[in-house]
Amino acid sequence: MDANVSLIPTLIPSSDNSGRVDTWPSQEGKFESLHSPEACEMIQNHLALILGNRLGDSTSVAQISKLRVGQVYAASVMYGYFLKRVDQRFQLEKTMKILPQGVDNEEIEIQRKRKPSLESSDESFQNAQPHPELSSLSGGGFSAGGFGPAMKLSRLRTYVMSFDGETLKRYATIRSKEAVSIIEKHTEALFGRPEIIIIPEGTVDTSKEELIKISFGGLKRLVLEAVTFVSFHRDVESYVDSRYHFVAN
Repeated sequence: MDANVSLIPTLIPSSDNSGRVDTWPSQEGKFESLHSPEACEMIQNHLALILGNRLGDSTSVAQISKLRVGQVYAASVMYGYFLKRVDQRFQLEKTMKILPQGVDNEEIEIQRKRKPSLESSDESFQNAQPHPELSSLSGGGFSAGGFGPAMKLSRLRTYVMSFDGETLKRYATIRSKEAVSIIEKHTEALFGRPEIIIIPEGTVDTSKEELIKISFGGLKRLVLEAVTFVSFHRDVESYVDSRYHFVAN
């Protein structure tokens, strides 16, 4: 509220001929002001992993499965929760000047092999994998394209890459059932309750999936909201837990 950022309303097609669901402003600058500079760099990496070459394309409109968009939104919520926790630890250690050796550098350039990405088509979101950023961190690789043969690693990303798999998992786990419930209700209010049909072969029947029209700028706004919403949610969880001690150890 202080930053004057409104939440996205329930996704329904607009009344004009376009039928698009994204009638809201981008407010990207306002979102950036709510995160540390290091976290903003990580969020941009997350967006690049999901949108690929479409990251800078805010006007093109795609027809995408509403369920798939919801899955990417939920994955971005989980990423935002993880990012908030590790950024809090990073900022504390930076203030105390006890960051691990090598993380004090402003940036580190690494070479990487080119791997398949989610870029280059209107179906970027259709094939998105859960937690693409966490998968690349824990696996030691970089799964998205769009950066060229080399990329700059921010200090926070370098810091996170020093974690072992168990630490990554611990920081990515939502710590209370109350938090899970609120996130589920928030996501359902935005996307509605999906109708998932399992066919006899054990796979999901996609023939009746609802398709929505949304711009890539709208998709970017959804991801930014997901990451930021849960960032504030994590602050509230910490505040309440300091008084009632309700989170899991």
